Amino acid sequence: MSRQYPQINLSRRGLLKFGAGAIGTGVLTAGLSSNLLAAEKKPVEDITPDKALQELLDGNERFTKRKRRNPDQSYSRLVEVAKGQKPFASILGCADSRVPSEIVFDQGLGDLFVCRIAGNIATTQQVGSLEFGSLILGTKVIMVMGHKRCGAVQAAIKGAPVPGNIGSLLEAIKPSVESSKGQSGDMVENVCKANILAQIKRLQSSSVLSELIKAEKLKIVGGYYDLDTGAISIVS
Repeated sequence: MSRQYPQINLSRRGLLKFGAGAIGTGVLTAGLSSNLLAAEKKPVEDITPDKALQELLDGNERFTKRKRRNPDQSYSRLVEVAKGQKPFASILGCADSRVPSEIVFDQGLGDLFVCRIAGNIATTQQVGSLEFGSLILGTKVIMVMGHKRCGAVQAAIKGAPVPGNIGSLLEAIKPSVESSKGQSGDMVENVCKANILAQIKRLQSSSVLSELIKAEKLKIVGGYYDLDTGAISIVS
């Protein structure tokens, strides 16, 4: 005797209800996951410079492995940080449109204090901004982040005349061009990494930042972003 199974007859209305329920469950699950991720984060005051750096590197690893969590990007987070900000890290990055910090580090609203300028150079204004980010807002790590095939670095190496104020950017990179001459390997990459280290040195000369470093409340590191893979490697 064959076993009889009850027939399932879903009307169009029933399907719509089922779909709405499934979507609702998915939204609820996503919301809970977002809340759990937010709950995992420690207050900035409890994060050490080493842990802050590791959070950046972990986020970049998620980005490169296509496992982004997209944390702190909800409307509730927007409302929360509108009242005040406590970013855990500062980024001095290039203005290049292909290197958005929040995306490549898998962070969200209020997590990063970002200064962007062509060639990721530490101008007086950029240094002042990063002093504010570290001393007042409490960021625990500053990453100076250059990247592969940087146009500003390429222009500084070429040395051709440029219009307007573009030359002021290239002048800040030229010392790294000189110090990289005669090195083996890719010239643009060598200059980019030398420039990262030069800007770190400039930041370390700040009395505000140097005091925070001495007190072990801040770390300044270099990062090199690979445009082809999305991976960030430490420059030292």
